[in-house]
Amino acid sequence: MSTGPGAASVPAPDHDDTLSKAPEAPRRTSMFASLRVRNYRLFFTGQVVSNIGTWMQRIAQDWLVLSLTGSSAAVGITTALQFLPMLLFGLYGGVLVDRLRKRPTLLVTQSAMALTALVLAVLTLTGQVQVWHVYVAAFAMGLATVMDNPARQSFVSELVGRDQLQNAVSLNSANFQSARLVGPAVAGLMITGVGTGWAFLANGLSFVAPLTCLLLMRTRELHTVRRAPRGKGQLREGLRYVAGRPELTWTIVLIGFIGTFGFNFPVFLSAFAGDVFDAGAGEYSLFNTLMAVGSLAGALLAARRGTSRLRVLIAAAVGFGVLEIAAAAAPSLWLFALLMVPIGVFSMTVNVTANTSIQMSTDPAMRGRVMALYMMVFLGGSPVGAPVVGWVTDTYGARVGLAAGGAVAAAAAVVIGLVLARVGNLRLSVGWHGGHPQVRFVPRERQEELAPAA
Repeated sequence: MSTGPGAASVPAPDHDDTLSKAPEAPRRTSMFASLRVRNYRLFFTGQVVSNIGTWMQRIAQDWLVLSLTGSSAAVGITTALQFLPMLLFGLYGGVLVDRLRKRPTLLVTQSAMALTALVLAVLTLTGQVQVWHVYVAAFAMGLATVMDNPARQSFVSELVGRDQLQNAVSLNSANFQSARLVGPAVAGLMITGVGTGWAFLANGLSFVAPLTCLLLMRTRELHTVRRAPRGKGQLREGLRYVAGRPELTWTIVLIGFIGTFGFNFPVFLSAFAGDVFDAGAGEYSLFNTLMAVGSLAGALLAARRGTSRLRVLIAAAVGFGVLEIAAAAAPSLWLFALLMVPIGVFSMTVNVTANTSIQMSTDPAMRGRVMALYMMVFLGGSPVGAPVVGWVTDTYGARVGLAAGGAVAAAAAVVIGLVLARVGNLRLSVGWHGGHPQVRFVPRERQEELAPAA
């Protein structure tokens, strides 16, 4: 991958061999290899604390809005306001991130998010909070995320370099999923015991950890990345950059389909808990917990795998869709609940592999813009698709809604896999290897050599 002015001509197949290559042992690495890097270890430690606080705020925010209004629609408005800035300004945030140094940018964005949480904590603890205050706070958090998210995503490569990028991205995902297990539980205890205001205060104070860790980093040990100069048309330049690389374009399209139709778990799981199995909040919580356990396992497995190939992404996306279809047909609550674990594993494999593939395929000077587009599609897909998925679920039932989401994910993966194979001049090969059936993509010139084995 070129880092110079000629990066726009980087050939597509080189960075991860797209879907090709004969079977080879995947490169294994220590599951926690990136933590040997001091700067990344500091970054990881700060995020552990901050992610727990973030999950606490999410739970407390929804509960506070519900308590103030008694309306689920108001909770939905709060969520939409938090995602709206990324949909509106995400690409512009990526342009700015490419121009700026990542570490100072993160110091500003993390400070802004801390201040927002602390203001909301003061309003709540003093009894002055109104629902519009929560709306403004959610929108303000979303504005900070516009730059914070692409900056954090692209900063990882500066911390660890290209060789350990997948391991670091995977550990970040494991970090977030671990917080997903701990944060809501702590928030529940805090809300019940002392009130929502203290959960907001805890989140505001939790930002002390990442801010301190950022300040303690040794800048001389960061991997130098060329920043984009100021100039006109940089947003269009970023879009053209993605459009000219099929491996980026189609990966983002795939994530768009899966995020929009397959990742609407709040809609699916609440409908299955309440309508299909006639259960309650405890079972809904169980479904989410088991999926978080699977997601954590998927992130750790990705960290150990050490390589990122688009064929892994395609296979994981197909597996994810098939598992959702299987879960839709599950006859009992416990079988449905158990299927949440592998669904979590495959969903996290899709997430980590797509994220790493895009980062490794992108010129560092373009990475902020490309990651902003990726996160805009990934984070924006669920709010856009939720009304459609919700309508299908309400009209035809939860089983049809979940099966439809899985079918869209699997079909999109198959079609995009074939498109990428065609772009890479590959053909499908079916044969035997080591006494086992094997289905893989190979270069067209090798097809005749492999035909007798089929």
